[in-house]
Amino acid sequence: MLKYIAKRIGLAIITIWVVATITFFLMNMVPGGPFLSEKAISPQAQAALEAKYGLDKPLFEQYITYLTDAVHGDFGDSLKQRGRTVMSIIKTKFPVSARVGGISVLVALCLGIPLGCIAAIRRGKFIDSFISVVATCGIAVPSFVICTVLMYFFGVKLKLLPTLGLTSWKHYIMPVIALAFYPTAYIMRLTRSSMLDVLGQDYMRTARAKGLSQVVSIFKHALRNAILPVITYVGPMLAYTLSGSFVVEKIFTIPGLGGEFIGSITSRDYTVIMGTTIFLATLIVVMNVIVDIVYKIVDPRIKLK
Repeated sequence: MLKYIAKRIGLAIITIWVVATITFFLMNMVPGGPFLSEKAISPQAQAALEAKYGLDKPLFEQYITYLTDAVHGDFGDSLKQRGRTVMSIIKTKFPVSARVGGISVLVALCLGIPLGCIAAIRRGKFIDSFISVVATCGIAVPSFVICTVLMYFFGVKLKLLPTLGLTSWKHYIMPVIALAFYPTAYIMRLTRSSMLDVLGQDYMRTARAKGLSQVVSIFKHALRNAILPVITYVGPMLAYTLSGSFVVEKIFTIPGLGGEFIGSITSRDYTVIMGTTIFLATLIVVMNVIVDIVYKIVDPRIKLK
């Protein structure tokens, strides 16, 4: 186990380095610069700004300097938000996204797994067809459509829920529904298909033949084996929702990391782009490693090599 974990950590470091390298050079290949949008800036002032942030150095030297600082946890200062470091921006914005994303993950798991099990147990019945239709709609409908529908009915027409910000518990309802809708639908489909496969196995027929109740056979034997595909999906899903959906945050004006990332791209804030990209890549890689370890805990038959 320890050897496997060490190997995965090494691969994770290489993956993050590749992501950072590709992002750095692609970002600098795009024509323009972070200071070209400044109003009435003179060439001398632009040159002074580039010298201040080290953008006047050769590209490869900038790359080495940035990676060296990033290894020590220094992502530099924001080029647009003067006086703020990239790390302070992440520390300020990520908890907001993590709260919304964490609640969304809990909602998706608490709804998706039980509904998927019910659909599998009641295969061919009305409840199975209904859940399948809802799951298909959840996967097919884009998140911005869900956000628009929720805002129109619950925010504008019925005036039951606020549509902007995160100042009370009511502000979380619509963003959480919008964020959780797709993963809930996907988990339902995964759980249903996996559960149907498990229910047809010989050991399940043996369990029923021994007189075990349906509840015990489902939750003690079937669900433990059927949950593995869901665990595979939960890792990337958790990283995605914790960092916050960029579209959902933008629509509901949530001051999270997603909106900050989009703003840094439009304003060509190089350091914020790099810092948030490395942070999100690290989060996804770490979640995948955790998922592989949970695999072993859930199913001891799996061999980690």
